[in-house]
Amino acid sequence: MNQIIVIGSASTDFVVKTEKRPKKGETLIGQDFQTTFGGKGANQAVAAVRLGANVKMIGAVGEDLYGDEIIANLAKEKIDVTNVERVPHLGTGSAHITLSEGDNSIIVIPGANNAINEKMIKPLLTTLNKEDFVILQQEIPSETVEIIIDYCFEHGIQTVLNPAPARQIAKKTIDKVTYLTPNEHEFELLFPNHSLESGLAMYPNKLLVTLGSKGVVYHNGQEQLIISGYQVNPTDTTGAGDTFNGAFVVGLMNQLSLKESIRFGNLAASLSIQKFGAQGGMPTLEELKGSDHYEKEWDFK
Repeated sequence: MNQIIVIGSASTDFVVKTEKRPKKGETLIGQDFQTTFGGKGANQAVAAVRLGANVKMIGAVGEDLYGDEIIANLAKEKIDVTNVERVPHLGTGSAHITLSEGDNSIIVIPGANNAINEKMIKPLLTTLNKEDFVILQQEIPSETVEIIIDYCFEHGIQTVLNPAPARQIAKKTIDKVTYLTPNEHEFELLFPNHSLESGLAMYPNKLLVTLGSKGVVYHNGQEQLIISGYQVNPTDTTGAGDTFNGAFVVGLMNQLSLKESIRFGNLAASLSIQKFGAQGGMPTLEELKGSDHYEKEWDFK
């Protein structure tokens, strides 16, 4: 059976709500604090499995309570956790999130996610099939990302690289990925000498720049296109990009066109931000079908 293989981070999110962000040296009284499941890899896996995909997660957590809870949560979502390893010498990764003024800012502590290295990954790559689709992010070591992309390119396996958090990526790596999905900030770091227009034209039907509530922009080889987002009142934007990436690949795996897969991802992302938590609002396929914006041509299982 075709699978979406998510290779990436699994973390605990520590989330603070506040009316405004503190200035340097300032202490504020916050509105709320919660602990939720996160990590871009785990988030994207949950987004995909809720939309009906067959999903395997490859990652690492610490031998601690947070690691126990993450693995239990992924298993509850019906994600294959056979290759989520326990690391004795590192704690489970974490993200410290501030929700304020309708958006979020995040500090990531990699922890056990840094143990996703060449030694761990290389034996697992041979289990991938040409029909699989691999999703990657950048909360794991850059060397690991490059090894995986090289292998997938050589073996004809499609990949999506979501280059978050932002860091430099070698041109040879960008050339080998099937799709690259930065946001505007990440695009500027990756292509500092290019305007959005020229950067998109360099990588038609590969480079998809997410624009938050405005949608996604890409070049189709003939012209630049903006696939508009769906306007909603956000409760928590954490995980919107992860929802888009997971849903986008589900669309592709179900033979939707690139444009329709982007629209499918946009709709899933718009629903995800109407509830609290990175994974809390990620919609099921039934919830997506219940939206007024759901298209009949998207009707797969």
